[in-house]
Amino acid sequence: MQTKQLGNTDITVSAIGLGGMPMSLSSRPLESQSISVIHRALDLGVTLIDTADSYCQDESDKHHNEKLIAKALAQYSGDTSKVIVATKGGLMRPQGSWTRNGNPHHLRKTIRESFEALGGQKPIDLWQYHSPDPDYSIAESLAPAKEAVAAGIIRFVGVSNFSVEQIKRARDTVEIVSVQNQYNPWYRQPESDGVLEYCESEKLTFFPWSPLGGSRRVSRLQEMPAIANLAREKNVSVYCLVLAWLMAKSPCVLPIPGASKISSIEDSVRAIDLKLTDAELQQIPVD
Repeated sequence: MQTKQLGNTDITVSAIGLGGMPMSLSSRPLESQSISVIHRALDLGVTLIDTADSYCQDESDKHHNEKLIAKALAQYSGDTSKVIVATKGGLMRPQGSWTRNGNPHHLRKTIRESFEALGGQKPIDLWQYHSPDPDYSIAESLAPAKEAVAAGIIRFVGVSNFSVEQIKRARDTVEIVSVQNQYNPWYRQPESDGVLEYCESEKLTFFPWSPLGGSRRVSRLQEMPAIANLAREKNVSVYCLVLAWLMAKSPCVLPIPGASKISSIEDSVRAIDLKLTDAELQQIPVD
């Protein structure tokens, strides 16, 4: 398994991660199936697992995905000492919807709950502020994360859904090692808003969320001629091709495709060995 450095840290992680979200939403598979998927990812050398306190069905189900991942790691027969679990806080799930909550009192509470959900035995490897809340300054919302780092509850901090200016403000409060923004063939804003360039120049890891377009768009990849034709030429799936395309866009990009089936994570990992030329990269159109 190829590895990449996590931000400016001395930690290395697999060049592709596993996204845990599909295992905990309303369409979640059986727990046993999810644990099998996580174990297969670990067998394949994946050492970065992405989750969030809000990967659940609703507020009564909060921290479901974190607890699931902790259970899977505890049951794994191999070495998990190098596995990095990246979680997030700052979104709520009332009645299954998604709303922001940057209240520092809430974040202080949910950080502690995430720590416990992930086992409570060691610091949260990477905690990311899920989305800036306009009702609170970035400094206010990240103060609990800074406190948690000092208290040994969080090891590293990242941000999600942030602009370059917001990332800079976050870095004025606490050291930032990663940025997680949407990036896929339909949504290429990181290429034009400066975030991808900033992460590359500042050596921050960029996690593209919804790398395959999300549940509403992933099936449409087959309908994009440039992607479908190139995948056919390379003898790979369209999903594998898109992940390889993302990794080729910048050395700071580390995809975290979601999976709820063993075949999905196996296919995703194949993207690491798929190399695309500059000409082939240019074939992927802007939708």
